[in-house]
Amino acid sequence: MKIPYLPLTPVLVILLFAISSGCARKDFFAATPVSDPAVRQKLEANPAGIDSVVVQAGKHYDRSSFHNLFWGEHYRPVWNAPVEVAVFDMDTTKGGLKFEKLGGGFQTTSMTLTDEKGRQYALRTLDKDPSAVLPPFLRRTFALNILRDQTSAGNPYGALVVAPLAAAAGIPHTMPELVYVRPHDSDFGKYEAQFSDRLFLLENKYDSEKDITPDLGNARDIDGSGTVLHDRFDSDDVHIDQRAFAKARLFDMLIGDWDRHEGQWEWAQYKKDGETTYRPIPKDRDNAFFRFQDGLVPWLFSRNWGIRKFESFRDDFTDVKALTINAEFIDRRALSELTRQQFDSLAQVLQSSLTDTLITQAVHHFPDTVFELIGPEIIDKLKNRRDQLPKAADEFYEILAEEPLVVGTDQEERFVVERLNNDDTEVTVYRKSDDTIAYHRIFHRSETSLLSLYGLAGDDEFEINGKVDKGIKIKIVGGRGEDEIKDASDVRGWGKKTWVYDTKGGTELEAGPTTKDKRSNDIRVNAFDREGF
Repeated sequence: MKIPYLPLTPVLVILLFAISSGCARKDFFAATPVSDPAVRQKLEANPAGIDSVVVQAGKHYDRSSFHNLFWGEHYRPVWNAPVEVAVFDMDTTKGGLKFEKLGGGFQTTSMTLTDEKGRQYALRTLDKDPSAVLPPFLRRTFALNILRDQTSAGNPYGALVVAPLAAAAGIPHTMPELVYVRPHDSDFGKYEAQFSDRLFLLENKYDSEKDITPDLGNARDIDGSGTVLHDRFDSDDVHIDQRAFAKARLFDMLIGDWDRHEGQWEWAQYKKDGETTYRPIPKDRDNAFFRFQDGLVPWLFSRNWGIRKFESFRDDFTDVKALTINAEFIDRRALSELTRQQFDSLAQVLQSSLTDTLITQAVHHFPDTVFELIGPEIIDKLKNRRDQLPKAADEFYEILAEEPLVVGTDQEERFVVERLNNDDTEVTVYRKSDDTIAYHRIFHRSETSLLSLYGLAGDDEFEINGKVDKGIKIKIVGGRGEDEIKDASDVRGWGKKTWVYDTKGGTELEAGPTTKDKRSNDIRVNAFDREGF
């Protein structure tokens, strides 16, 4: 039975009041990640000759069983496990590195470094401080303690396992390493206090042509999602490799990485015969193997009516929809061409690549002490999820197919829609510059409730044909330019099935019996969010 939202609102209010009363702990984080106080003292006094140390990434996440009952055990034992890591040295690590710029988002401290060849690396904290995501009035309350405590739901060493899995799947990936920065390391200059005595993940970045690795083949450059989406909608000779992106997204689901919004991708640029194609490069694997719903309060808050996206890494795909929420914007713009059969084929390719032996070898990239705690469990879950990947792919396809977007460019296109029968609707988009087919797919009424066509700028043409008893609702947004829209279709029954949005001026509309004219004098009628940033 579905739990209604409104009756639970008082429960949420009470919980929010409870966690916001009281003060935030000033000493929440451990003073040092170094396990042995004697080693820590030696590092302080004379660090020379110490090239590795034993650390605990998050001693401060260790809690009582009573606390864990309500707030979840998560990966607390993993955060508290002793792990041997290399000591970072600016002069020798990666052949010598130099400061490029300070980075970091709301929760991490990071720095971009470059080697002698100009290749870039990110040095970012393994632990996080999410205080900046709270409104200022809550940052001094007990709410901050709870938010910080829930960082333990992330697996601090997950990225080490993701890399060999991605390599086997043929998906570009970084090569992360664990490093510890000495106390008072003067090589960090004015940022010494921010980086001193902390544990970091050091990994190569994909940011420019200098960062192109052999696995990217003949890539010309690397761009961010903002540039890729801008170029895709600006020019009719720019394309996104949707099969490569779908494969990468299915891999995200395999490892339970729910946080794959547009900012989590870089894109390799390829040129051929005057056309530009972008292929995805995933980054930031902080939420791989996420474990959140093992406490009473996290379980409650992650229900479908709550913060659904916080989906735990389990033996099966309990909630595929949850794994798509954060990536909905980029998914809808970069996966609208693919059919159910193509998703199934990609799932099978991943299955064949990720053998039992490969999965076992990959999980052994966890530090030994961590593998002892969770290694066998992660192996079993990965195998089970791999075996169920075609089913997850099918669910993912159905989510995407419900309300797909077919988007043109700022150049001129011709959209031709044929209502073939009561279930099938064919969409073909032609570039008017050379009559090349830019898009083609057949949609099914059993899967799709609304099909949206966006012309963007340029003088576009839309033709809708076919006489049927039932059909998919089609939304046409002409966009800027002088558009011609002709609806010669007829869908019998109640309700209009072709809805036209555009400005009244400069638009020629030849309406049919199934057309609903939604044109307006307000230019905002043509709005389309291209980049999402």
